[in-house]
Amino acid sequence: MGVTLKGVIRCGASDAEIIRAALPEHIRLSRAEPGCELFDISETEPGVFAVQERFVDAAAFEAHTARTRASEWWRLTGHIPRDITRKDT
Repeated sequence: MGVTLKGVIRCGASDAEIIRAALPEHIRLSRAEPGCELFDISETEPGVFAVQERFVDAAAFEAHTARTRASEWWRLTGHIPRDITRKDT
């Protein structure tokens, strides 16, 4: 069963700068993970980042989550609230 996530990250100007700086590497690493079918985070307006992710199965998504939580991305952005919905397909 695949896993799809969609949502947004909303933040103030200083956190948006942090996201913009860290995002290219986070996207690169995430897209290179086994089982990643889609990974996109894009700024749709200042301080609003649309998130779309799709993984082939729950195991691939859990591996992504574990890697992310141990990453520089999470160290820099983990405090920023996310409004993300997960759908198992």
